[in-house]
Amino acid sequence: MTLTLDTYRLLGRSGLRVSPLALGTATFGTEWGWGAEAAEARKLFDTYVERGGNFLDTAPTYTDGSAERLLGEFAREHRERLVLATKYTTLVRPGDPNSGGPHRKSLFASVETSLRQLGTDYLDLLFLHVWDFTTPVEEILRGLDDLVRQGKVRYVAMSNVPAWEVSRMQAIADLRGWSPLIALQVEYSLIRRDAERDLIPMARELGLGVMPYSPLGGGVLSGKYRDAGSGESTRRSFNAGLGMVTDRTLAIADVVTEVAAEAGHTPAQVALAWTLRNPGVTAPVVGARTLAQLEGNLGALDVEFTPDQLARLDEVSALDLGYPHDLLAGDHIRAVTRGDLVIEPRATPAGR
Repeated sequence: MTLTLDTYRLLGRSGLRVSPLALGTATFGTEWGWGAEAAEARKLFDTYVERGGNFLDTAPTYTDGSAERLLGEFAREHRERLVLATKYTTLVRPGDPNSGGPHRKSLFASVETSLRQLGTDYLDLLFLHVWDFTTPVEEILRGLDDLVRQGKVRYVAMSNVPAWEVSRMQAIADLRGWSPLIALQVEYSLIRRDAERDLIPMARELGLGVMPYSPLGGGVLSGKYRDAGSGESTRRSFNAGLGMVTDRTLAIADVVTEVAAEAGHTPAQVALAWTLRNPGVTAPVVGARTLAQLEGNLGALDVEFTPDQLARLDEVSALDLGYPHDLLAGDHIRAVTRGDLVIEPRATPAGR
């Protein structure tokens, strides 16, 4: 089924309606040495919104604050119809230990900064951006709940956090009547399917809408490295330094390119569409530096796969789930726990 930006989805176990693709704004501004100037960023925003998009993702430290400031300026006339998501925890002032982290002081300061930079009275969705294993979860959850009760934040969420910590926090929030977590941002693509081990299944069970970032694997799946091989020039690239350019990932990109040629789409559209159509995913986050890139990404909404194409993509990118998942899915365990019994799987709870 062909999707559109105004084919809205519910985010987690909330009633919040969001577009199936979220527009990431880390490219708004050029302070990091790349990105879109203000005029080009405005075109990206206008195109996304005019096509029915309502879900925008940012952070107070993206492009040294320019991302939030530009987004706030662009969103002013559309504020009530948009879902603005931002984050906290990244260090604001090097040398100041409390200008980052998940603790209460950092949380409240970061939210005030985001409200000021975005020029708004409230944030629709606030993510804890990066986990650091230092702050008690009760402090984090109580701080987030206080902001919701104050009306400065509507919903709360997690990003880059271990599955066991997220599940623990969701249980505590439920037991204490604090604001529940409704979304989870994870790195997820055909070359990075690790989230399938625990994070995505946990999110589906506990009512968190999954928002994959880097769905193109840092550009590897767009085919940009197809002819570069794994030589010195590629190894010196930023993504190669992150382990994203390897023989395995290039082989995956080759299959993506083959499927794209068959489907009449670009490799980037095919890679993004694969992520978008995963039943555990609510809205991948897409970014662009130019209008042409954004329009190309939006073309992923039109991609239709054949069963054979999906099987090939799954096979070349298959993930070893490891223990205990492989054990529990094996024939021996099935035999000793179920025998020949046929047991229908539980239906997904309503709203998840």
